[in-house]
Amino acid sequence: MLGFICALSIEVEGIVNLMENKEETTVAKITYHKGKIFGKDVVCCECGIGKVNAAMSTQIMIDLYRPDVIINSGVAGSLSGDIRIGDIVISDDCVQHDMDGREMGDPLGQVQFNDELRTYFPADKATADKLYDACQTIKDISVFRGRIASGDIFIASHNRRQRVADDFNALACEMEGAAVGTVCYRNGVPFAILRSISDDFNNNELMDYMHFREIAAKQSIQAIKEFIRND
Repeated sequence: MLGFICALSIEVEGIVNLMENKEETTVAKITYHKGKIFGKDVVCCECGIGKVNAAMSTQIMIDLYRPDVIINSGVAGSLSGDIRIGDIVISDDCVQHDMDGREMGDPLGQVQFNDELRTYFPADKATADKLYDACQTIKDISVFRGRIASGDIFIASHNRRQRVADDFNALACEMEGAAVGTVCYRNGVPFAILRSISDDFNNNELMDYMHFREIAAKQSIQAIKEFIRND
């Protein structure tokens, strides 16, 4: 089964519209949509904004549906002048850029578990490769592979984005992906993140985000459709 955790309702609607044999289950006020697309079992949900919502949605999906892989999709802000609005970034790995235990001597971004310390959470390479191939069907965009940084902060300031880029060598910033990645890592579930750029690195405003996120979301849906078709 393929699991999709989406940041935007428009993405969930796009996936659900492709489904046959639809079923819905609601847990913790999160609705999970299950069905078949191109003969394959698929489940998706809208997680809400932020890392707690994303982590909760991911753990429930794993417990209820035991997906073979989970993909987090949505929009993101660019952390590079080379990555423009409409381009797509696919994760090689991810990091929680707002995890800050430096006062305790920890490196920025390091997560303390009960049994290990980890800063970067690796995406499943085979899944990321398939997503990259699926994105080649979208015209007039560039597709990038690299690190995605997540935090409970909407970063509009160019200077703050530059710090995240410098601290982590990341290509895009958003608010959910690394939480999905962390939960998948701890559960042994392969994952990858696909983010379509909705706001530019050098010139970004909230109004740009609000305008371009629907365009970016439609591109994500197209990539997800091709991914499912060819998986």
